[in-house]
Order: sequence, then C-alpha cells, then structure tokens
Amino acid sequence: MSNTHFGFETVDEGAKAKRVRGVFDSVAPKYDLMNDLMSMGLHRAWKAYTVLVANLHEGDRALDIAGGTGDLALAFSKKVGKSGQVVHTDINEAMLRTGRDRLLDAGVALPTMVCDAEKLPFASDYFDVVSVAFGLRNMTHKDVALSEMNRVLKPGGKLLVLEFSKVAPPLEKIYDWYSFKLLPKLGQWVAGDASSYQYLAESIRMHPGQEELKTLMKAAGFGHVDFHNMSGGIVALHVGIKC
Repeated sequence: MSNTHFGFETVDEGAKAKRVRGVFDSVAPKYDLMNDLMSMGLHRAWKAYTVLVANLHEGDRALDIAGGTGDLALAFSKKVGKSGQVVHTDINEAMLRTGRDRLLDAGVALPTMVCDAEKLPFASDYFDVVSVAFGLRNMTHKDVALSEMNRVLKPGGKLLVLEFSKVAPPLEKIYDWYSFKLLPKLGQWVAGDASSYQYLAESIRMHPGQEELKTLMKAAGFGHVDFHNMSGGIVALHVGIKC
C-alpha cells in the first residue's frame, strides 16, 4: 500500500482516512466555537467572500463538499431559493450530523449525505457550483477529488476551494508561533484536545501552496483557474471554471 502524510507523519493511505475521521469526530462538538477563536472571527468574512464569488442565482444547483457544520450550505440555500438545490455533504458523520442539526435549527432542510469526495455519487454535468471549504487538505488523493468535482460540474460551472495556504513571508514567524505553540493549547483549553489541533496546524503546512494548487486544478480539467489571497495568504480562495 502507498504512503501519504498525516500532518508531518508518514502513514499508509488506508490509515490516513481513519485518523482524519478521528480528528473530526473529536472536534465536531466545539468546531464552530474553535473556528471563531482560531481565526478571531475572520472565517466568517472568508466564507462571505466565497458566497459572493459563487454568484449563485435562483434555481441554481450547488454541492458543498466537506460541508461540516453547514455555513456555506446555509448561505447558498438563501441564494438558490425554493427552485434551486443545495446538497450538503461530508465524509465525517459527526461533522455532518452537527451541520444538519444546525441547518434544521435555522429552519432549513437540505439533502445531507455522507460521501467521499474521491467518489462523488452524483451525475456528471449536474451542478452550477461546487465548493469545498477547509476540507481539501485532508483528502488523500487531491487530484482524484478535484477530477470528481470537475466531473459533476456543468460546462462553465465553478469550483470554489477555500483553504489555508502559504502566508506572506513577513508573517511566517508569528504564524508558526501561533500555529504550533498557541493553537494546540487553545484546542486543549476549549475542546479538551491538543493533538487534533496540532494535526490541523501540520496539515496546513503539508497542503499545496497557491500556485501548486492552481496547477493541480488545471490538471484536473479546469480551463481557467485563479486565486484570491486573504489575510496575507493565510487563506486563499481558488476559483476554477470547467471548460
């Protein structure tokens, strides 16, 4: 069996999915609170910008992959209206259950399903927009997942990848201090779990940078790919258009 990375650790591919699942099983109950604390609330602005770039209209179809607690799915549902469709998915059942409950509390009932981004159970050329926010870096075969996202999009459809990326050089030292010294402690204090947040910090460093991810998306079949850095490159929104 081939090896891959789990944070800075090398593991076999079969083990990675199980260990990533364990991380998100652990963090699901405090995920939204930790997002607010870790980003000082900035994740809300990053997601709002993603919704703006999605530019969904009444009647459109959107697929939210690794949708977790449902922030994007909820925002998308308001854009597509009753005649549109938003499908909320995640490979992790605990995260998906948390998101589904949150959506229902907001009075929104969406198709919600556990599915693997590398094997999407949807017809080709179906969705107007596909999104994945802070989930691509946890996928074992990013190239396969990106190809699947391309497959299910309509020609001219849009893929939005919101993900932690490579920060601007002046921020590197303070960002490393925050990620490896403060973040695990915050995870321990708030969620009772330092190791999962240590993994999250490591997984960010192992994820492709802006230009590398752009190349991966083009290789997956997207004709035009661009990216927008936010917060000094801490986060980037990659936008791919299907030919």
